[in-house]
Amino acid sequence: MTTLLALDTSTEACSVALLQGGRALSHYEVIPRLHAQRLLPMVQALLAEAGVALSAVDAIAFGRGPGAFTGVRIAIGVVQGLAFALERPVLPVSDLAILAQRAHREHGVAQVAAAIDARMDEVYWGCYRLQDGEMRLAGVEAVLPPEQVALPRDASGEWFGAGTGWGYGPRLPVVPTAQDAGLLPHAEDLLTLARFAWSRGEGVPAEQAQPVYLRDKVATPKGAS
Repeated sequence: MTTLLALDTSTEACSVALLQGGRALSHYEVIPRLHAQRLLPMVQALLAEAGVALSAVDAIAFGRGPGAFTGVRIAIGVVQGLAFALERPVLPVSDLAILAQRAHREHGVAQVAAAIDARMDEVYWGCYRLQDGEMRLAGVEAVLPPEQVALPRDASGEWFGAGTGWGYGPRLPVVPTAQDAGLLPHAEDLLTLARFAWSRGEGVPAEQAQPVYLRDKVATPKGAS
């Protein structure tokens, strides 16, 4: 049986999850600015609870962004360290997809417009549809001013708004059937997506664990040269 470890620190939430013997366990905390201190202890506690040695892990999945720059880097640093030591592959997963998967798990929705507050008066945006239990991207992920977001060209039916980007409210021209602006990525849903990715053979070497910010200039404020 496959054993997968999943880590996410891309937003205010810090979470870890483990799949072992067909059983999934997870730990989730909303702890802004404490991810670096808490992530490894959370991993250790989760493995101890499951009675699984770190060496038994077949691959490590992580939220590769978009999200908070520092948070995404924390997860990647830990994942690379563990994966290099164990000589195991890694599974990068979009945090917008993780958010959409959580919306499906908690709200039972099949079409999700995922939006994460990107600061700098922008949102990270991606639209997802459920296919065989997996939230799959419809179109492209982007970072945009709230006024420029849109559903896919072939969009129809009901769409659910998920994530902190929906805090921009009426500035977003998309009107969802319902929304949850408090929803954050959760490693439990990362684990679900990682299982699909693993079954498709999408594991990559640890050195290929790279962040996806969707911004070319992540540290340059507007108006700077």
